[in-house]
Amino acid sequence: MKGLIAKKVGMTQVFDENGNLTPVTVIHVEPNTVVATKTKETNGYDAVVLGLEDVKETRISKSYKGQFPEAVSPKRHLKEFRDFEKEVAIGDQIGLELFEKVGFLDVTATSKGKGFQGVMKRWGFHGGRASHGSKFHREAGGTGNSTTPGHCLKNVKMPGHMGFERVTVQNLKIVKIDPELKVIMVRGAVPGNKNCTLVIKSAVKK
Repeated sequence: MKGLIAKKVGMTQVFDENGNLTPVTVIHVEPNTVVATKTKETNGYDAVVLGLEDVKETRISKSYKGQFPEAVSPKRHLKEFRDFEKEVAIGDQIGLELFEKVGFLDVTATSKGKGFQGVMKRWGFHGGRASHGSKFHREAGGTGNSTTPGHCLKNVKMPGHMGFERVTVQNLKIVKIDPELKVIMVRGAVPGNKNCTLVIKSAVKK
């Protein structure tokens, strides 16, 4: 497993040698700092904790600061990666070179929040007729049975909060890696707003 913490820049498009257009998402990858390492002897499993983006010590609590060694300044974002392929030590910097021989990525982020939505937008219900007088247009319809059992069943699709969920998009092809700009371009879209924090990993299924 190879992984890093990154930032979403936005979407653009690139052309290949034959002039074919490919929509891509630009991901900015600053070097991640190794904050801690875990071993089977001590913790029961092998893992590496990476950190991104320095934060002032006055902005964090003592308990949060306590997990950082003296050689590493406190970081805003932390992520633990199990079974990390590369051997690292505390304080090392890991950047784009980690994905030089990787062809596909799995990207995890928090999707855009869309607030409270009805069943047509949230679940794709068709709704009722649009004609005058039907009195049934965008409602959900019946949600339960009659006297037996006399209550709504579980897992019925209803209006509610949509979006703002942890989402993983798998098997995104790496189109281009630019070491100078510190960006990776992957084919397709990734979840989240612009400038949101992403977790990028080598694809599990590829």
